[in-house]
Amino acid sequence: MPDTMLETARRWLRLILPMLVSVLVGACSIAPVEYTNMLGDDEKYSPFANYFTLDDPAHRKEIVVQALNLVGTEYRWGGKHPDEGLDCSGLVTFAVERATKRSLPHHAATIALMTRPIKRDELAPGDLVFFNTMNRRHSHVGVYIGDSRFVHAPAPGQKVRTESLKTRYYAEHLDGLHTFARNTGKSN
Repeated sequence: MPDTMLETARRWLRLILPMLVSVLVGACSIAPVEYTNMLGDDEKYSPFANYFTLDDPAHRKEIVVQALNLVGTEYRWGGKHPDEGLDCSGLVTFAVERATKRSLPHHAATIALMTRPIKRDELAPGDLVFFNTMNRRHSHVGVYIGDSRFVHAPAPGQKVRTESLKTRYYAEHLDGLHTFARNTGKSN
């Protein structure tokens, strides 16, 4: 009898899981929206913070190259290497380490604390885009590649891919823009 109950539970899981994925994917493909003023003033640059910065601007371009090389990699929660799969922060830490030989923690919100927040008009390829996807700030992260696009590891059952910040789902959930560049005198 317990085997029958287990098999029934598995059947239900096989039915329900694809429907949940369809709902999530459908939400991501809704018509684009403008995102010029999505971020409020709640995230400010601190002149006293010791941010993770890169001296060589070529490193930010190399981060983009490394992130794009990961497109098609399987998602795996907690994944830190493309051979085993990657989650969102695993993608970022892997790309940064390959490009710069420096390490970041494997946690999106901690990466946000370590990198300098910027305004929308400062966003450049190699910067990071953060999203509130789990009812908490900076629960998801991607690498900005330019032209309103970013690379990220979206969710279980999916692969690393590029997305547009203009897609309604990402526009509504964007909650941080951060850079590895040193402060040029502008302040948030």
